[in-house]
Order: sequence, then C-alpha cells, then structure tokens
Amino acid sequence: MSSLLARLLRPGPRLVAGLMSGTSLDGVDAAIVRLDGTGTGVRIETLGFVSRAYDAELRAALAACAEVTTSNVRLVSQLHARLGDVFAEVAEAALAEAGLTADALDLVGSHGQTVQHVPEAEEVAGVPVRSTLQIGCPAVLATRLGTPVVADFRAGDVALGGQGAPLAPTLDGALFAHPDEARVLLNLGGIANLTVLPPGGPPRAAFDTGPANMVLDALALRLTGTPYDADGALAAQGTPDDALVADVLAAPFFAAAPPKSTGREDFGAPFVDWLIGRGPSAPADLMATATAVTARSVAEAVHRFVDPLPTRVIASGGGVHNPTLMRMLADALGPIPLDTTAAYGLDPDAKEAVLFALLAHEWANGVRTGLPAVTGASRPAFQGSLTLP
Repeated sequence: MSSLLARLLRPGPRLVAGLMSGTSLDGVDAAIVRLDGTGTGVRIETLGFVSRAYDAELRAALAACAEVTTSNVRLVSQLHARLGDVFAEVAEAALAEAGLTADALDLVGSHGQTVQHVPEAEEVAGVPVRSTLQIGCPAVLATRLGTPVVADFRAGDVALGGQGAPLAPTLDGALFAHPDEARVLLNLGGIANLTVLPPGGPPRAAFDTGPANMVLDALALRLTGTPYDADGALAAQGTPDDALVADVLAAPFFAAAPPKSTGREDFGAPFVDWLIGRGPSAPADLMATATAVTARSVAEAVHRFVDPLPTRVIASGGGVHNPTLMRMLADALGPIPLDTTAAYGLDPDAKEAVLFALLAHEWANGVRTGLPAVTGASRPAFQGSLTLP
C-alpha cells in the first residue's frame, strides 16, 4: 500500500487515463495522456483517444436512471457497477491505440455519468440540501485496470457551497490563456458551458449557458428514430420558430447571473415534451428551433455576461461536428470570430477526457483545483476522491 501511494504521489511525469461521459448520454471518451508539471506550466501530450457509444439498451437504462419519474435506487446501484466495467473497457481500448497496457498507467481520472445535479438547495426531511451524483463505480474501474482512480470531482465544490460545475476552466486556463487576447472557451456537450479567459490571467468566470446536444439528440430520436441529427442535416432543412426560441430564452435560468449550472433536471425529457407540444409540426422546423435555442443562448450569454467582449470564441465538444449549429452560432456571435480547439492542437472531441486526466494529475500533485470565482464555493475545493485497486 505504502509503495503504491508513494509511486502515485511522487513528483514528475505521470501517465493518466482520462474518462468522460456527458449529460447527452451518448457514450464514453477515453484519453491516454502524459502530464508533467502543474498549473499554467503543465505539459500535456495525448497519446491515444477513443470514443465509444453506449448501446441502445444501456443508453435507455441510463436515460431512465437520470429522470426522477423513471429512476429507482436499484437501477442506480446496478448501473453504477455496470458503468465501472464500461469505463474500463474504453480505457483499455484507448491504451491499445496508444500501444500500451494498463500496467503502464499511474492513475485514472474518471468523471462518471451524471444522473442528478441539484446545485440549488431543495428541502430534504426539513433541511435544505444541495447535491450532485455521478455513477460509474471507481472500485470496479480500479480493480479491473489495477490502477488507482480519482473520481467524484464535483462533490467537494458542492460541499463548500459551489455549483460543482463547470470543471473545464482548469484545462482552459492552462492551455488557452493568451497574454494579449480575451478569449471564451466554449464546450458544446450535452449542456453548453463557457470559460472566460481575460488577457494574461486565470479564468475569471465559467458557467453553463443552457442545452446543447442533450436536447438535440433527444429530439432526433423522437422525431426520426436516430440517436442524433447527423451533420445537422434535418435542422438545415428547417426554419426556426423565433417566437418559441424567445419563449425558451425568457426562462429565469438564462437571465440569472453566474455562477450557475444546469443539466437534465432543467432540460431533460419534460423539456423535450414541452418543446414538441409547443413547437412547429414539421420535424425540420422543430429541430431548427432547438438548434437556434442553443446557438442564441450561447451568444446571449457571451454578450450579457462577458465584459469586455472576447477577441474570439474557441469551441470544443460534439457540437462542433454539427455544421448547422456552428453556422447559427457564428451568426449569433456576430463579429466575434468562432474557432475550434483543433486550430490550437487539441482534438475537440478529446478535450473533456484530457481535462479529467489533468484534474487527476493535479489531485496527485496536491493542488486544490476548485475555482471559487467560477463556482461560488466558499474556498478552493480539493476535487476528487481516491480509490485504490
């Protein structure tokens, strides 16, 4: 035990597997990353990356688990264990791509699969409670890979009064801060979130802006029977219902000042049902409307909450592969240029998996990566909990 901990905590380079599964429930991303150093001086090299979709049965079970009306404690428990194996399988595939085996790893950083995120207090047995829950058993993962696992990255910040999200600013500040440019780093995952990087400084703010792929994918499944709108093709054929877009964006969440975070509790199945009931009858118009909600909510957040306006917006996440969304977003941002992280040497699909490798690496460095200016926590959180094999 002592030798394992000594190896884990020693200074110097580490080989870390980073694992991410987002609120869109589309699958698992795994990156094999060599890291050395800390803070803005960290050096990051991605050696392998694999993305694996959930099969239809598992995705349906996860969707049921994440909705209050269809979840139950037995399902949560069983999926917690099942996902530990799924995450291990994807990590092994990424190791194989890198030409490595699990015994080469020093550490795994696993975000897990969020099934509930309640950053604003709700009464439980007469006491206000705030919580966040990610499943994907780290003990199963550690046992299968024979490698220490750092997981449960959000809970420490929530315990200190923070939103527990977003986590991306740690990576954004390390890799994308510029001495002369104000930048916004945008992640288009299940939920869209952004990081505000002032010239030469650490992240000044970061927050969720609203729904992204989570709603678009759910609509595509309902309307076409396919898990997503490939290349935004259906949305490209439609015309957004501007009045409905305005109705959605009038919800209190969008006007609320940061720090703030959201997820399936606000934009899950009930929201999709509402959108279908209120929206245009033509599937293409409905998909175009939902795509416009994402694009305009991001642009409104930038113009409302980022001062001064950024020199450029740099996007990552699955949404960058949706040309219709990217076109609408570029139009909504106006004169602010829109790039992707690919232009800066980082695969937009791999960014979040690399993030959790970095967070695990910094945990082993003894660094508190919580950012109170971003989340509203009372002090910097020590993010993550260790599980040994």
